[in-house]
Amino acid sequence: MVFSKSAPDDLYLIDKGKPACVIHCLTPDSYADWKAANSGPHLAWAETAHFSAAAGEVLLMPTTAGGVDAVFLGLGANPDAMALAVLPRQLPLGAYRLADATPADVVAFAPLSWALGCYRFDAYKSSPQTTDWPQLVVPQATDLARVARLNRAVFMARDLINTPAADMGPEAMQEVMQHIADSHKASLEVTSGEALLTQNYPMIHAVGRAALQAPRLLDLRWGREDAPRVTLIGKGVCFDTGGLNLKPGTYMDLMKKDMGGAAIAIALGDALMSAGLDIRLRLMVGAVENAIGPDAFRPGDVLASRKGLSVEIGNTDAEGRLVLADMLAEADTETPDFMIDFATLTGAARVAIGPEIVPFYTHDDGLGARLQELSHEIHDPMWRMPLWAGYDGWLDSQVADVNHISSSPMAGSITAALFLSRFVDDKRSWVHCDVYAWSPKARAGRPVGGEAQTLRTVYALLEEKFG
Repeated sequence: MVFSKSAPDDLYLIDKGKPACVIHCLTPDSYADWKAANSGPHLAWAETAHFSAAAGEVLLMPTTAGGVDAVFLGLGANPDAMALAVLPRQLPLGAYRLADATPADVVAFAPLSWALGCYRFDAYKSSPQTTDWPQLVVPQATDLARVARLNRAVFMARDLINTPAADMGPEAMQEVMQHIADSHKASLEVTSGEALLTQNYPMIHAVGRAALQAPRLLDLRWGREDAPRVTLIGKGVCFDTGGLNLKPGTYMDLMKKDMGGAAIAIALGDALMSAGLDIRLRLMVGAVENAIGPDAFRPGDVLASRKGLSVEIGNTDAEGRLVLADMLAEADTETPDFMIDFATLTGAARVAIGPEIVPFYTHDDGLGARLQELSHEIHDPMWRMPLWAGYDGWLDSQVADVNHISSSPMAGSITAALFLSRFVDDKRSWVHCDVYAWSPKARAGRPVGGEAQTLRTVYALLEEKFG
């Protein structure tokens, strides 16, 4: 089983005024200004190399002795705050500092983006790379402990998502949670197999009962009993065949990432405990595999739920919301001060706003506004979507209290959120995030593969509220 790693410990040098190679971060406009103000070998070299300051473009300015005199990094016309992440893999060893004219966003995110640029998932390579990295000079006031917590959390979530399902099934996810519980002196309660029925988690059991590895609820608690209650809930569908509503092969290719919500919740929980926030943390993961077998649940079945609502199954490929619903119903009984779930729930969310933006739902206008504001500040984009009551009737069932999926091809992410909301009474404290948890296209600091969407935003919110 692959488990998380962090960026190297020696990526940074605290600024003590010593010489370091300067990195010039340039937009096309600022590069034009530089050309107008300079002449000589550097200008000639830049023009010979056809440097244009396009996003991600890197040019090393040579010294007469063959070393590196300066680094030019293209930002493009719309600079990415994480632009610096392209450099650690491209620079020779040495110390580097940002030029004084570097855009403020790039400066603010420089330590984190430098670390994220070192991420790679090579656990299955026969010859994993061992690399010494160039070092970034950072201001003395830089909170490197916080940077380390966040980069560790992102690395952890990515590693968990990228690990193939054969090595990241329900049993392995339990091992991960146990490791984290032991690391922070937290308690972990595991409810597995038939015990899910006796303990009244019937929908978690139904989704995972056909798989070789038993379904399980992983329930971690940490912090003093009377501290503000924060509950994180993650969809841990370790692989999703679609069940009897079998997915076509092209839709099954990435289903190892269907536990991406759990990966984000686990990594965020680890970061919160590492930060020592004064909270009573509850971290809940429904770890299951949606498999095909003689015991698989069927379209048209009516399931009992922890809430007491009967649920008609419209499509077995909409299994994640069933797992979440039982956990939400239980978590809601404690009326937490803040409750959030993370789930790779609907393709409809991707159709609506693509893979880079996470739609989220909440009844709390103030909380929704702050989350969206923070997500833009932190460049971890989230967008509030409406819990539109007019669509709630689309979940009506003739044979049960509710159908878990609408028969309409429209508003799929919204109706999924409306289904979940039926299992939460204290709706004011609840947020639902319909994450993709994957980068389909490489960008600075975000390689193709698992991605910890929403993690940094929610961490910042909880740090602000309870730090």
